[in-house]
Amino acid sequence: MYKVITAVATEPVTTANAKSHLQVTHADQDTLIAAYVPAAREFAEHYTGRAFAPQTLEMALDCFPSDDETILLDMPPVASITHIKYTDTAGTEQTLSSAYYSLNLYGDERKVALTYGNSWPLTQDIPNAVRIRYVTGYTTLPKSPYAGLLLLIGHLFENRQAVSALNANEVPLGALALLDTVKIWSK
Repeated sequence: MYKVITAVATEPVTTANAKSHLQVTHADQDTLIAAYVPAAREFAEHYTGRAFAPQTLEMALDCFPSDDETILLDMPPVASITHIKYTDTAGTEQTLSSAYYSLNLYGDERKVALTYGNSWPLTQDIPNAVRIRYVTGYTTLPKSPYAGLLLLIGHLFENRQAVSALNANEVPLGALALLDTVKIWSK
């Protein structure tokens, strides 16, 4: 379970790029298009389980895992860990020294592991006793999910109602097919 600490400041698709994709040359639709950009990104992040733009998240756990287990962080790609805080057995908030853990940046999964010779500390038996704050998100979005965002924005722009009188099917290699290239399928 995670929450957003610092939201996306700069969308991976600009309003200007969205307007170009939509072939809109006037400014009277700018507010609407600008609203569709984060809506498309948020849908894509939910669908893929990935952060499409830099943001700071905090993941909460009820306790640390056993010493031979790692912590898999939500919403990769994770760039760095800001801090790991926990509530010790006496009920005091502590900050775990970064010397006790490392972030594995190899491959697609982002795992927090103990460094050699260390153990996870004991925590009080309360919900969210461990809180890991980290920076995640692509600094440059790969081309397939970028194109998927443009298709989603186009869909929102062209279909402004929940129901359409037309019976249309998604075109091959539509937005979801492009987003599938980075979707996390299992953990």
